[in-house]
Amino acid sequence: MLIIPAVDIKGGRCVRLLQGREEDETVFSNDPSRMALKWEEEGAELLHVIDLDGAFRKTPRNVEAIQKIVDRVKAPVQLGGGIRDIDTIKMYLDMGISRVILGTEALRNPDLVYESLRLFPGQIIVGIDARDGFVAIEGWTETTKIRSVDLARRFEGCGLAAIIFTDIHRDGMQTGTNIKETERLAEAVSIPIIASGGVSNIDDIKQLLPLKSSGVIGVIVGRALYSGTLNLKESLKLKTTSRISSV
Repeated sequence: MLIIPAVDIKGGRCVRLLQGREEDETVFSNDPSRMALKWEEEGAELLHVIDLDGAFRKTPRNVEAIQKIVDRVKAPVQLGGGIRDIDTIKMYLDMGISRVILGTEALRNPDLVYESLRLFPGQIIVGIDARDGFVAIEGWTETTKIRSVDLARRFEGCGLAAIIFTDIHRDGMQTGTNIKETERLAEAVSIPIIASGGVSNIDDIKQLLPLKSSGVIGVIVGRALYSGTLNLKESLKLKTTSRISSV
């Protein structure tokens, strides 16, 4: 299971939000690329980068900071936030981003997802962010009446690289991941699932490991890394232990 450090960018700085609220931010670095490099040096095989300003303003806002990350690290980067058209997807992929995350547009404009999958196979992820089981969009400011499982099923068999499932109530709160809902989503579709939201320590990751058999291939970790309650190097050892125990 991939353990994927998050680098969220707001105003050109590396921050973390509580439950996605724009006003509840904690700044951890004025140089997001430095944080990305730190996680790579500690063993991260994939980085999760979000343009928070882009998500709230519906258009890319931190392109320079994102380019600096791509230029500085060798690990692949998956990116989301404010991506609403093919031109933006192409721009980021041409910059060196490995996979692009579509969130709001997956609900508002599913044809964009289908077209991007045709043009950029293997490089598109759908982000499903849920509040009490219902999909939230527009930088989590609007909660719809569409259930997360129903949205995921719309993209079954289309060739998505993965679905990132985030429980908004747990995001940034370090209260543990929503195991039940993550498992429910993973068992509803054959698309690989990446869990997100709520990881507080290594025990939360251990609880996710059994879901690998259901199709959960990774977990995104944020505030726990930045606050020091989770050690990336230690958590990455779980993968080795898991491999050894399965032999």
